Amino acid sequence: MKKTILIFLVLIGLGSNLLAEGLSLSSKDLKGQLSINEVFNGFGCKGQNISPELSWKNAPKGTKSFALSVYDPDAPTGSGWWHWLVFNIDSKIDGFEKGIDLSATSAIESMTDFGTSGFGGACPPKGDKAHQYIFTIYALDIKHIDLKKEANPALVGFYINAHTLSKASLIAYYAR
Repeated sequence: MKKTILIFLVLIGLGSNLLAEGLSLSSKDLKGQLSINEVFNGFGCKGQNISPELSWKNAPKGTKSFALSVYDPDAPTGSGWWHWLVFNIDSKIDGFEKGIDLSATSAIESMTDFGTSGFGGACPPKGDKAHQYIFTIYALDIKHIDLKKEANPALVGFYINAHTLSKASLIAYYAR
């Protein structure tokens, strides 16, 4: 009887681990296509350049901080285009409100390919195919990445990828 109960408990434990949800990312603002709110204001684009609302849940055990990126792999640069990089997001945070100002937090918004820090919206070349904008949240195994906001996207990406426990992405599209 004890052996049967033990086997039953082990199976319940295995089943609950198999059914556990992983890290997920969602947004009330992103509905497949970016809106004028998430379009850059510059480089020939006339958008509002407002970051969307984002929320995440089910971070894995051991998450000490988060990082967030927005990347366009379709940009005609040979290396894509970084639109937003945020790291050192406190592990207690589970989302960003639309148009968030991160200046009063421990989070660091590093340089984008626009040459500035902070959110830079979509701005694909006129007449090009719809570009993918990949919003990714990363659960990290470290509390702090020791970089400043002037760090370039490749360096930030290196540290993020070296410390990722789990990640989740949303893809939205935009063309003009």
